Amino acid sequence: MAFLRSARNLFRCPLHKGCHSTATRSVTYESFKSEIEQQMTPKEYFNFARDIVAPWAATKPGHPALFFTDGQKETIVSYSDLLLQAKTLATALRDPQPPKCALVLLPKVPAWWVVNVAGSWCGTIVSCGTTMLTPRDVAHRLSKCEADCIICTPELAASLDEITKSVPLRIIVSDNQEDIRAGWICYNELLESCRGRSAQPCVATRADDIAQLFFTSGTTGKPKMVPHTQATYGIGHIGTMRYWLDPREEDMIWNISDTGWAKAAWSSLYIPLMAGATAFIHQKPRFDAKETLRALCEYPVTVLCAPPTVYRALVQCQLSQFPLRALRHCVSAGEPLNPEVMHTWTKNTGLQIYEGFGQTETTLLCGVRKGMKLKFGSMGKPAPGYNLKVLNEQQQELPPYHEGKLAVSLKQGYPIGLFKGYLWDEQRTSEAFRDGYYFTGDRAYYDDDGYFWFVGRADDVIISSGYRIGPFEVESCLQEHPAVAESAVVSSPDELRGEVVKAFVVLAEDFKHQQAETLIADLQNHVKTATAPYKYPRKIEFVDSLPKTVSGKIRRIELRAKEWGKTMLSLICS
Repeated sequence: MAFLRSARNLFRCPLHKGCHSTATRSVTYESFKSEIEQQMTPKEYFNFARDIVAPWAATKPGHPALFFTDGQKETIVSYSDLLLQAKTLATALRDPQPPKCALVLLPKVPAWWVVNVAGSWCGTIVSCGTTMLTPRDVAHRLSKCEADCIICTPELAASLDEITKSVPLRIIVSDNQEDIRAGWICYNELLESCRGRSAQPCVATRADDIAQLFFTSGTTGKPKMVPHTQATYGIGHIGTMRYWLDPREEDMIWNISDTGWAKAAWSSLYIPLMAGATAFIHQKPRFDAKETLRALCEYPVTVLCAPPTVYRALVQCQLSQFPLRALRHCVSAGEPLNPEVMHTWTKNTGLQIYEGFGQTETTLLCGVRKGMKLKFGSMGKPAPGYNLKVLNEQQQELPPYHEGKLAVSLKQGYPIGLFKGYLWDEQRTSEAFRDGYYFTGDRAYYDDDGYFWFVGRADDVIISSGYRIGPFEVESCLQEHPAVAESAVVSSPDELRGEVVKAFVVLAEDFKHQQAETLIADLQNHVKTATAPYKYPRKIEFVDSLPKTVSGKIRRIELRAKEWGKTMLSLICS
């Protein structure tokens, strides 16, 4: 495709000037990190649409910003088209006053990108959610974020009609006029009503004005509201972009994530547009491993960003049958990736997977960049802008190889990519920010080379007979066994030991009909020989699937509650 040819003499956004020249040079981690941090300087006024998208639309108007396919039909949206549609929508939304907050429940359709850019242009906070949310979920979000606008699909509009009657502005995105319900506005008609009119100028947003409002994925409890400003993402993601995702103008980036997850904002919206690259969007409603591999063969996708659940599914296929000729860079985020999956992927594709670690509350916190020594199982070194520490219970900083609470030190300055606190929730904010640190809620350690190693969420660590056991290490050992497609490890009550390790295992297709008792013994023996014997799962349960958040993270809290709930029930009944 012509648009994938290297562009020459093109304007480069001043926020990331020369961003492609350093990543491949042989420079030290410290100097590269410092160089990027110098570009992540706060500004008094900043607007993502005006300062990032508009310059690209002016200098390379025909270059594809978005490339959509459903496997049959293809749709391309250029930078100039994206900006024009966003400005048109922003003008319509500002008549007479723009919404304060829009709850956006859309699948992977062009309107999702247009709405996000338009929200920035007119100063409306955008709060994206998955289309899988139930009416109860939506009612909770509407009441919490006080959204005065909702933008969704016809199917959702039908189920949300009653609970959204008090929302002043309700918009349905559909090409079919018959889908538009009474009391709702057609997205296409809204755009059409402003075509030909002079676009309203961009709102002069301050850098610290809220631009995005996310709800956490709920791995450890009820979702919290996380606000991100124009700067935390528009400037803070310079570190994510240059240090980890490594996009170039000629790249086509495929980020496999639901539009309701903050990761979609990271790698499908902000970073591709910051780099002047093309975001590739596959519109199949459900993930299919073989279809994903076929698309990687058919389309010139050069950068792949996917959660571990995707890579685990891909390596179950015959990778040798899918030549990935265009792909040059692979990254993973969301939760730790098992070393066995990495080995299998690299062996069959010749490509490494570079891990990144971050949260809804942050930009990239830690990661592995090209040129760094790979240590399988490590989440890499602190990303630009962040000073990571491991603390004990007395909030003292620990030396290498001592497990503790993972925290961001705020003593040398406040990271531009870090949120300022949970919206309207002082208690949870005070729990996260204490004594000059932001506590991530994770447990980790670091080695002599400064590489950090994830142990688990603070609530996930298992203490059995006095031994502390991180679920990820056990899951990684299980993943090495050919019978295991996926697993999740949690604590389970035990009268003698207090709690023991229990593994919920999804079997690979070839092992689903084998005798359970034999498989359990085989898996237990495998873990005993692969790691310290006290870590082996004393209980194993085979399941068809694992409970996950919309972002693909395993909900161990749900499995743990199931285990401990059984005990409480038996106590009540006895």
